[in-house]
Amino acid sequence: MDPRLLAETVRAACIEAALDAYEEGGVRGLCAEGRWEYAISAMRQLEVESLLAREMERKAMLGDGSSSRSG
Repeated sequence: MDPRLLAETVRAACIEAALDAYEEGGVRGLCAEGRWEYAISAMRQLEVESLLAREMERKAMLGDGSSSRSG
């Protein structure tokens, strides 16, 4: 996998996990600091290997159009 694509995939997953956890923390009644800690915990618990496996499966199903880049 292209290192840049890898970084972008992991970054997007971290952001999504943090936002989801921050929102859930608010629903659970956590204060702002607690919500932030909950978001950090969600990012730390992110299963990067399963994320990458899903991305590889997705690319295989789509035929991996990365070779069609112009440059």
